[in-house]
Amino acid sequence: MATASNVEHIVIVTGSSPLANSAVASIPDEAIIVAVDGGLDHALAAGLHPSGLIGDLDSVGAGALVWAEANATIARHPADKDDTDTELALRFVADMMPTRLTMIGGGDRLDHTFAALGALGLAELTSIPVVDAWWGEQHVDVLHGPGQATLQLRPDSIVSLLALHGACTGVTITGVRWQLDDVTLAPVVGLGVSNEVVGDGIVNIGLSTGVLTVFDAPVSTPLAEVVPAASHRALTPSPHKPSTTDDSQKDHIE
Repeated sequence: MATASNVEHIVIVTGSSPLANSAVASIPDEAIIVAVDGGLDHALAAGLHPSGLIGDLDSVGAGALVWAEANATIARHPADKDDTDTELALRFVADMMPTRLTMIGGGDRLDHTFAALGALGLAELTSIPVVDAWWGEQHVDVLHGPGQATLQLRPDSIVSLLALHGACTGVTITGVRWQLDDVTLAPVVGLGVSNEVVGDGIVNIGLSTGVLTVFDAPVSTPLAEVVPAASHRALTPSPHKPSTTDDSQKDHIE
């Protein structure tokens, strides 16, 4: 597995479900792929060939483990540990300083889903310009504040903003039916849920502090450029600021 810094794109495969075709199709040929424990079985089944395997290896299949011993670098951890295998993998690849980190996975256990998506808010990921994920067929972008992003989303699709890691301040969004301007999103509230992408699908999102999780439907790779922001890198360009939240914005909440 590559250890040099400033690699372009690292993909982490985790979870207990087969990988969605849309997620697999989004992986560029040059990406470095790292499997997390039993995620190796699903990666191999999807035709992927990870260069690394990380975890306590309590759920990886025997055949997949034999493959990894011959074809990948294995970082085996004890079963008794404080971090999940996914957290271990995310911290490992963060040290490689990729310009983009994508997590791909899925599963039926709700606690594992929350833990996996929550892990994308790790402080170690703050300096990675683009952090996103596919969980099943659902795409997710994650912004660490202060940060800004321009996303190319499917027109008329649904986009939702959730503060899964504590309150997010200075949240703005344009290119949607219900625009937000410098609002505070309390943890896991509905104000940012079920918005509608309008126009050409260009959606600008920004926040001042916190970690914002964006559930969206991308047309292609998110549009992003790296610029300095405070002590870390953020996404650009800056979103235009629309009018502040009004009662019409609240009508869309489900």
